[in-house]
Amino acid sequence: MSNLSTVSDTKRKFYNSYTRPINSIFRRVVEELIVEMHLLLVNDEFNYDSIYALGVVSSFDRFMANYRPEEDKAPIFVALCQAVDSSVEKYRQDAGAVKTIGDQLGEDALGKLVDMTTSDANDALSQNIKAVSGNPKFKYSRLFGIGLFTLIEGAAPEKLNTEEGRKESIEKLSTALRLPTDKLGKDLDSYRSNLSKLVQMEAAMADVLEAGRKKREQREQEKAAKQAANQPDTPPSEASA
Repeated sequence: MSNLSTVSDTKRKFYNSYTRPINSIFRRVVEELIVEMHLLLVNDEFNYDSIYALGVVSSFDRFMANYRPEEDKAPIFVALCQAVDSSVEKYRQDAGAVKTIGDQLGEDALGKLVDMTTSDANDALSQNIKAVSGNPKFKYSRLFGIGLFTLIEGAAPEKLNTEEGRKESIEKLSTALRLPTDKLGKDLDSYRSNLSKLVQMEAAMADVLEAGRKKREQREQEKAAKQAANQPDTPPSEASA
């Protein structure tokens, strides 16, 4: 992406590619991703990697999980990737490669991720972790942090179910990968909180829609009853001769 590109340029690319209206609850999610990805990709210190891709994919998939109509989610993500001059295939394939390895780490996922900082293994995840830990100028991002969270969550979700487990994970990963501990912790807490808030918002909207549906049905029933009451009585048929 050219450094001359602006956030407005990137948003324009997105909306030129995806022309349908986006549900108001989810429009903010999409636009925040557009802005965040744009600002990272025009930053000279930022390097795209598979864990970052996993963070992008995970964020989109989880925040958009209940988007309707269902069939619109895929073209929205295609437009998002195209807006930052990339492709959905690249993001999905890179994210999938490290996620598949991460899911196989098991209960000691955290320890194995830390061990990868000095590992000689050449799989995608080990190489990614080693490159990050060995780069003193690594540009940390919230989406990279979400990618890490997704790796641990997929292999050992119970590790993140308690505040103590999350704190341990954050401290060990930030130390091993030379990441800002406070920033990583705040980003992951915010991510979890926003997911929870979205669920609550969706539930509230579902209640509003259901209440509206019931009111419409009630009005229709009342209208039908009124029309039936105003119908003239049908005259009795003449008796057969």
